[in-house]
Amino acid sequence: MKKIPCVMMRGGTSRGAFLLAQHLPQEPRQRDNVLMAIMGSGNELEIDGIGGGNPLTSKVAIVDRSADPAADVDYLFAQVLVHEQRVDTTPNCGNMLSAVGSFAIEHGLVNATAPVTRVRIRNVNTNTYIEADVQTPDGAVTYDGEARIDGVPGTAAPVGLTFLNAAGAKTGHIFPTGRRIDCFDGVEVTCIDMAMPVVLIPAQSLGKSGYEKPAELDGDAEFLRRLESIRLQAGEAMGLGDVRNSVIPKPVLISPPADGGSICARYFMPHACHKALAITGAIAIASSCAIEGTVSQPVARPKGGDKITIEHPGGSLDIALARQGTDPAALRASVIRTARKIFSGEVYLP
Repeated sequence: MKKIPCVMMRGGTSRGAFLLAQHLPQEPRQRDNVLMAIMGSGNELEIDGIGGGNPLTSKVAIVDRSADPAADVDYLFAQVLVHEQRVDTTPNCGNMLSAVGSFAIEHGLVNATAPVTRVRIRNVNTNTYIEADVQTPDGAVTYDGEARIDGVPGTAAPVGLTFLNAAGAKTGHIFPTGRRIDCFDGVEVTCIDMAMPVVLIPAQSLGKSGYEKPAELDGDAEFLRRLESIRLQAGEAMGLGDVRNSVIPKPVLISPPADGGSICARYFMPHACHKALAITGAIAIASSCAIEGTVSQPVARPKGGDKITIEHPGGSLDIALARQGTDPAALRASVIRTARKIFSGEVYLP
């Protein structure tokens, strides 16, 4: 049996396998076959691999030294589907991104500097750039610290992520339809591409409060049918084509905050509700709150300044926005996450 080096890491509220590109086939189909074998794709428990039987734990980060002078490393994210044998590399994942800097330093792709090392990352999926500030006291990565993020037990060292050019990550335009409000099936929505293409939908428009638990939303077949209908139409309008077999755009229910935040969100991946919140999706939601004319504006309760607190099923998430002029596409977003190395070794392929 063939074996390749593998590190299992938690990044933010996701978990997955971290691999060096040099250990994988370059041809995409062969590469994807290897990833599906590693994770056990096509079985609800992923019993024959190291996947966790959930979209949040069936992810892969492929890391390589970058030839781009603006980046230190390239990061290709792969969403390995659980119930069917398929790999989707169209989106980015900001949670897995939280661990890319640490992985790169520990594998000699970036030299550490005390007390913090800034790793310049190019996300290959979206050709966007992110700066990750990794805690490296004494010139080595530390995972221990006092930072706490909702959806993850305990504390860990903070990882600062700044998204430098998130606008139009997949479509080339922050508002791909050319409008800030569209109407599908009689429901007004905002289609925005900021780190992740999403469709923002006021929860009450679909007969929901927006405060439901994920299991309650996932169990409502008629609601999911309506949500998917809107998503498919939005995908066409955003220039993404037929998105039935794509995980983007992501549909998001939004509602007024219930616990002192700026806005409340229920984020779908796209056919199951996230138990917390995707980082890239959070950047899109936060940006929509700061831009006039979106469906988020009447719903959001801004606190002043440029911090947007998004309430989600697992707690809340803070996004700091930096404005550079009046162009909404020039917004920069920063967030604090944590990461942990769980194991390193070799994974065997059948």
